[in-house]
Formats: sequence, structure tokens, C-alpha cells
Amino acid sequence: MRILAIGDITDPQSLEYIAERLWDIRAREKIDFVVVNAENASFITGASAEQLKRLIDSGADVVTGGNHTLQNKSAHAFLDDSDRALRPVNYPPTAPGSGYTVVDCNGYRALVINALGRVNMEPRLDCPFTAVERVLSREEGNFDFAILDFHADAVGEKLVMPHYFDGKISIIFGTHTHVQTADEQIFPKGTAYISDIGMCGHRNGIIGSSAECIIERTVGCMPARYEPADGEISADGVIFTLDSSFKATEIKRVKF
Repeated sequence: MRILAIGDITDPQSLEYIAERLWDIRAREKIDFVVVNAENASFITGASAEQLKRLIDSGADVVTGGNHTLQNKSAHAFLDDSDRALRPVNYPPTAPGSGYTVVDCNGYRALVINALGRVNMEPRLDCPFTAVERVLSREEGNFDFAILDFHADAVGEKLVMPHYFDGKISIIFGTHTHVQTADEQIFPKGTAYISDIGMCGHRNGIIGSSAECIIERTVGCMPARYEPADGEISADGVIFTLDSSFKATEIKRVKF
């Protein structure tokens, strides 16, 4: 089984870039299941309902989110109604939507969980580790394998997940930093892990944003409006291969 995870979509133009190509990518790479993180699809303000639907119609089996997801109020009703679009599971239960879902993957039941880290992150939510543990306990017997998108900033926090859930979650990948890491590994009990899968966005700026505005804010210490970068767009992703017992056998970093 081959599962593709695509990193944070940084703006509307980048969303269209991957949406126009995703079915072809699935066919070419023989992909069985796709998870896309879209929490920046409206550019730092979450994804709209229309954008979430566009991704699902274009070949994403599940769309995950992060710290900006609930900023886009237009998506709240869609999150409530859809079993294909997630916000982090460690939000309070009063928040719109759900932090996990169980969906079909070639006749198998795939549990997909989205969690938000707490180190250097806002809002500061419930403990992501206990939140994920509650889901695994609650859904025991209702899924065949599990996938976790851990939207977090600190690698040290991210690495706790595979050590804690090795053998219980087949695939754990990080999002949020927009920079793909080269630390992919398979843990002893079969869990595949990578700290960050990267981004789908413009390459001429700084993690998808205009370099000029970031320089003004960082070097000049002056307020400057965030603007999307321009130029070439590409999409970072990772293909995970699972065997018949849902243990990982291969991790492959890719760019489209």
C-alpha cells in the first residue's frame, strides 16, 4: 500500500497547482491514499470551505489542518459536516469539526488523526499525546491502520510521537515548518516517521511568503504585511509504503 502525504499548501495559487495535478500524480506513482495539509491555503488564514472541497474533489482522501485552520470561519460548517477535512484533535470539543476520521482505503479502514503541538505554538491546546492516545483507545477495533499529521514547530516535540506510538500508528509525519527534513526513518515496531514533509508553495520567498516582507519584519523589526511569494511553485511530499500487516517498509521523499 502506497500513501502520499503533501506538505502545507501556502496560498490559493499553490492550491490550484496541486489540485490540477493530483489525480495524475496518484496514477503515475500508484498511490492508494492521499493526505494533504491545507491549513495555509487562504494564505495564513486557514482554508475556505470551497478550497477544502476543491482538494477532496481533486484526489485528496483527507485534508488536515493546523494552528490557522479555525481562523477561516467560512470553513466551520464544512468541517462539521465532512469526514474528509480535519482540524487538530486537541482543540476543545466545542470547536467546529473533528480531529480524526476513519475512511476507506482500498477496502481497509484508515484512521487519520491531526494533532497540534504546544512548543512555540499558538493557540496552546490540550496535550497532543494524550489526545491521540484517547483516539486510539476510543477507536480500537474500528480501524486497520493509522496515520498522524502532527502539526508542530519543535523537532524535539515531534520526535516524541514515534517513540511513544511505535507500532500503534503506521505513519507519523510532521507539518508546519514548510521545510522538508531529511530524517525519515522506520522505527523498530514498524512506524514510519519524518519530522516535516515540507510545503506546496512558491520557492522564491521564505517558506512561501515574500522575502521582502519577512526581511522587513525580521531585520528591520518593523511591521509589514505578509504577502505570498511569487515565481516557481512546487509541492513537497512523502510516499510511505506499508506491507500487508500495515508496517512501514519504505519512505520516499518526493517533489512535484
